Amino acid sequence: MKKILSTVLLLLSIAGLSHAADSTPAKQDPTWLTQARASIKAEKFDQAIQQLQSANDTSSADWNNLLGYSLRKKQPPDLVGAEKYYQAALKIDPNHRGALEYYGKLKLINNDLPGAEALLARLDKACTFGCEEYSDLKEAVKKYKSKK
Repeated sequence: MKKILSTVLLLLSIAGLSHAADSTPAKQDPTWLTQARASIKAEKFDQAIQQLQSANDTSSADWNNLLGYSLRKKQPPDLVGAEKYYQAALKIDPNHRGALEYYGKLKLINNDLPGAEALLARLDKACTFGCEEYSDLKEAVKKYKSKK
């Protein structure tokens, strides 16, 4: 038994080493994405909007989602603009978890519970074993219902 275990461990370690040598480096996020996320984390939404608009990567679901998020969170919020960018993100990637969550929250702001619940159902399918975005939107729907 020890011999079999030793052989298996040796094979796994060799396979792991050869895989690491053959693997390509991890894809790095574009600079605009890193900068916009930092601005959003610091709640500098107008700055994030400027960074995203400068990048103008309209074919990116992440770009559209973050622009929608920043427009929704800035003061005063631009809810119409946010919706446009969430829809664009979901057109590019129908399972974009961030866009599904944030668009669902926008639906609740606009008192569209059925719309939020439809996005929650889509998130449930996109998150096979559950995910933070699903949990967050589910909690937001629950809070919304408790206020009605």
